[in-house]
Amino acid sequence: MKLTICCCYFARCLNLINSTISHIMAVGEDGMLARKKIFPEGLTVQSLAPFEFSEMWKLKIAEGGNPWLRSVNGHVGRQIWEYDSSAGSPEELEEIEKFREQFRSQRFEKKHSSDLLMRFQFSKENQSFSLLPQVKAHDGHWPGDYGGPLFLMPGLVITLYVTGALNATLSTEHKREMCRYLYNHQNRDGGWGLHIEGPSTMFGSVLNYVTLRLLGEEVNYGDGAMDKGQKWILDHGGATAITSWGKMWLSVLGVFEWSGNNPLPPEIWLLPYIIPIHPGRMWCHCRMVYLPMSYLYGKRFVGPITPIVLSLRKELYTIPYHEIDWNLARNQCAKEDLYYPHPFIQDILWASLDKLLEPIFMHWPGKKLREKALRTVIEHIHYEDENTRYLCIGPVNKVLNMICCWVEDPNSEAFKLHLPRVNDYLWLAEDGMKMQGYNGSQLWDTAFAVQAIISTKLGEDFGTTLRKAHTYIKNSQVLEDCPGDLSFWYRHISKGAWPFSTADHGWPISDCTAEGLKAVLLLSKLPTEIVGEPLDARRLYDAVNVILSLQNDGGGFATYELTRSYGWLELVNPAETFGDIVIDYPYVECTSAAIQALAAFKKLYPGHRREEVERCIEKAAKFIEKIQAMDGSWYGSWGVCYTYGTWFGILGLFFAGRNFSNCSSIRKACDFLLSKQLPSGGWGESYLSCQNKVYSNIEGNRSHVVNTAWAMLALIAAGQKPCAMLWVAKRGRHYQVLIL
Repeated sequence: MKLTICCCYFARCLNLINSTISHIMAVGEDGMLARKKIFPEGLTVQSLAPFEFSEMWKLKIAEGGNPWLRSVNGHVGRQIWEYDSSAGSPEELEEIEKFREQFRSQRFEKKHSSDLLMRFQFSKENQSFSLLPQVKAHDGHWPGDYGGPLFLMPGLVITLYVTGALNATLSTEHKREMCRYLYNHQNRDGGWGLHIEGPSTMFGSVLNYVTLRLLGEEVNYGDGAMDKGQKWILDHGGATAITSWGKMWLSVLGVFEWSGNNPLPPEIWLLPYIIPIHPGRMWCHCRMVYLPMSYLYGKRFVGPITPIVLSLRKELYTIPYHEIDWNLARNQCAKEDLYYPHPFIQDILWASLDKLLEPIFMHWPGKKLREKALRTVIEHIHYEDENTRYLCIGPVNKVLNMICCWVEDPNSEAFKLHLPRVNDYLWLAEDGMKMQGYNGSQLWDTAFAVQAIISTKLGEDFGTTLRKAHTYIKNSQVLEDCPGDLSFWYRHISKGAWPFSTADHGWPISDCTAEGLKAVLLLSKLPTEIVGEPLDARRLYDAVNVILSLQNDGGGFATYELTRSYGWLELVNPAETFGDIVIDYPYVECTSAAIQALAAFKKLYPGHRREEVERCIEKAAKFIEKIQAMDGSWYGSWGVCYTYGTWFGILGLFFAGRNFSNCSSIRKACDFLLSKQLPSGGWGESYLSCQNKVYSNIEGNRSHVVNTAWAMLALIAAGQKPCAMLWVAKRGRHYQVLIL
């Protein structure tokens, strides 16, 4: 999972930085959009006039407009795409179609979009000659694409389909753009990957093929693309070899039997919290996904069996559906998907649960315990929904929670409150409409943009931009803890924290809190007539309190919460595709960010909890030194990868008082980075480093502006010997000039 999240983040960095370098970066192949349901019969995208089927979409910022929407701050940071059939001149529509065609024509070489639709709109609205003010939203944040994973949209479409809300929630235009996206990111071999950069997998191929079918595509549509997709699936063993997550989604849809799933018992939520395997001790993303999955499993929920569902039962398997051995299918997984193989102990555990305990829970009196467990689970689902304004912590549990609310009561207020928040996860670019890995990266991007502008010493020249960004950051701070007994709901304190995206989302994150704090501290040094009033000191103290509360005994910082259990819990991780997801591990990035923020705070507020702050910084620095690899690098879990982690490792040690002269860890880290510099002067690290845990260059040993920027920022912070740094700067600057 962290691989796909860091690919989301890397793609976002790509868009932010590359926007100053190139007008168009990502591209694609044949449009493959010949469809009866969306295009007139016999027509393909290629046969149409340039803008005959173009449409104008508008990015709406900080708008509500729906009585079922809730917000703590007037929807600040909300970003949704809305179709407007009356907008756009023929010339503008033709320009948009050019963007799409440019992506389509080279999509196998360049996988990422460049947010050209948003930039096209904002360039006309903001009328600025400088890039950052031009692409900033009026509420102060920088909107952008946070896509990448290909397993998110299928869950949404399946949820809307089985609840009967597909056509009411997604317009024809939404469906058209979703199909465009899926066709654009289909691999040459006909399959789909886990994410847009990845090779084809059964998980990605089956779910995205099913999604296209539910969106109205027939088997022979898409200029042969659907045939190719089906062929890939059947050639690789059929859908019985899909991963556990895929089995669950197909079972909900009705094209897989629940008996072919390993157990997801809701009764585990009734165990005492003291037991290490209690879900309350898991990483919150894992916990919040397991929560609704266990509800659906406990209910054995299956959607309506429609003609499409019956057809898919024939299309996805190599043998007739009624002949499939579902017990055998429980542990089948295609080799292309097997990133994290099941340990033998897990096979014993699932078999025992399936054969011994499940029969008890399915019949009286054990059924009474199941009913109690299901009541507990749905109670926790409602708590999560209400305290995120129905956004939920992420896109996976968002749609799972939504379907659980419908299963509980199809006419419930909870389900109706979920529906308008679907749009918060959808993003449109020249490659089509995707489902993002979060409801955006608004706070994260804004905090870094502020730090970048101020670091140039041009803050006064960007006064309006900084003032609005300052307002956004202030409006995005979480002002209250979640209600009730936090320990009962397995929640950490959040008052004073910053989230990754918006205040409505509200989940506190260690490094987001740190970056938000760093940004407002920098802004407090600038004249108020330029950037506005500084954040009240009490709110700064609240942020510091959150950061201090998140330090683990070993000195490191995890993401949302303290590390609550043990690494051996990965032995019961059933997700073949995702590793290291069961507990919230401490990371070099989060630990470094906390050090940087506390060091900056201590300079401006030396009297506030000084001893605690200094002790926290030193303990965190020792943790960073302890986890450094032998070659001098740090593994980055939230960006690609060793370059990213090493940048944060060096920065953390630097802000803790270390430098190139007095710290061997920094010297080793510099040696590592210098050893990876390419002849062009830049750095270029592949996402495969994350997956294989070995530094890997981008194919062809190409340099990349993002990796190069991270490496140079790290070396500059290290305070390396002047002669060596000058050599690096000259080569790196030569690379930067070449790409401009």
